[in-house]
Amino acid sequence: MEVRNYKFWFCTGSQDLYGDECLANVAAHSKQIVEALNASGKLPFEVVLKPTLITNELIRKTFNDANNDPDCAGVITWMHTFSPAKSWILGLQEYRKPLLHLHTQFNMEIPYDTIDMDFMNENQAAHGDREYGHIVSRMKIERKVVVGHWSDEKVQEKIGSWMRTAVGVVESSHIRVMRVADNMRNVAVTEGDKVEAQLKFGWEVDAYPVNEIADAVAAVSESDTNALVDEYYDKYDILLEGRDPAEFRKHVAVQAQIEIGFERFLKEKNYQAIVTHFGDLGALKQLPGLAIQRLMEKGYGFGAEGDWKVAAMVRLMKVMTAGMKDAKGTSMLEDYTYNLVPGKEGILEAHMLEICPSISEGPIQIKCQPLSMGDREDPARLVFTSKNGHGIATSLIDLGNRFRLIINDVECKQTEKPMPKLPTATNFWTPEPDLYTGAEAWILAGGAHHTAFTYDLTAEQMCDWAAMMGIEAVVINKDTNIRDFKRDLMLGDIVYR
Repeated sequence: MEVRNYKFWFCTGSQDLYGDECLANVAAHSKQIVEALNASGKLPFEVVLKPTLITNELIRKTFNDANNDPDCAGVITWMHTFSPAKSWILGLQEYRKPLLHLHTQFNMEIPYDTIDMDFMNENQAAHGDREYGHIVSRMKIERKVVVGHWSDEKVQEKIGSWMRTAVGVVESSHIRVMRVADNMRNVAVTEGDKVEAQLKFGWEVDAYPVNEIADAVAAVSESDTNALVDEYYDKYDILLEGRDPAEFRKHVAVQAQIEIGFERFLKEKNYQAIVTHFGDLGALKQLPGLAIQRLMEKGYGFGAEGDWKVAAMVRLMKVMTAGMKDAKGTSMLEDYTYNLVPGKEGILEAHMLEICPSISEGPIQIKCQPLSMGDREDPARLVFTSKNGHGIATSLIDLGNRFRLIINDVECKQTEKPMPKLPTATNFWTPEPDLYTGAEAWILAGGAHHTAFTYDLTAEQMCDWAAMMGIEAVVINKDTNIRDFKRDLMLGDIVYR
């Protein structure tokens, strides 16, 4: 996870109508706010104070400087006094990064005993922010609006949440997906317009012959492979289940060699996500299982059966959650089978092999069992159950003329009984508002069976990301009903066509 140490610029708007003393107070107040935000512990990235913006020229220069600074991931704007909005037009026209409008004021309470016109002139964010907000709306510029006093923890948390979304927007253009072979034959939802994805999201999606990557795997030395196998044996529980220990270790070693070879190839070619396809394995001895799980845990995105959209989304979510305290994990998942017992409804999420151990709860075991798909030797994989708690499942789909991001709030829980014969990692969740409504809405929206899942982001954050990318987002949550959901889909067809 080599994510840049981003910063966010704090730009205060004013003008010189009220004199130098007022401007000095504006600068001092802005400095105090920025220092408090940075000291709050609620923001994942540093806020950098910029000089008060009072002229067209300075506003334009500041926004273009932000564009050109690779460490700047976005700008936070606030109109302390009154800033004539026409002064902001050229700067806003040329600005290309995420924008947050903080609608706050320096004082929390009206100073009832001392308030006079000097105070009113100096502290009129309620006035200035509306003028500024008008021009941003008229220019149809996507931005996040956060309202409240800057010292309020909820306001600080909203700013911090937006920062992660903003980094997702900026980092999106740095995502490169390596396709090993092609999509699974005759499957529709894993297909998509890769050129349009690069235009919309900045993703580069490239294909490589499987044997070119297999050569990189074959080049891994025995000593390097054995060292990684030793790490596996130290870190995970080994479930032989009657297999010969030496034979079992050889199967595990194949995955270790794949992990090292794949990672070296990804680094050499500068890719941050990968897809594989069990139907085209070339010279690989096993379908990559444990190897892919480990790569995902390190921060790479992954999509199965050639699903490059999921691979990019998993990578995006891992970037957005990088460094998050007490993060619970992010992974690709797949809808497999339902539990339809009344009162116990849910969806068993799994995949043949490739679920990220970042979402695990409890012990992680290595199993080695036959797999009918892939026509190769028995692949080793990590097996575990996932954490309880709230999460979001997302599906980015290509509708032919546009993209749609589907987001479902889900509640993850333990299965009622263990599943000793199922040799895969699993997650079990109930979609909001309930299984029946959630599944119906998902299908009506065209959602895929593969999802990019995380415990650590919110539907609001992903909606903000979609809005900044200029695509439709639909949310399935506790408030969803099918009649209104159908209407929202029809409106989306009109707005985003």
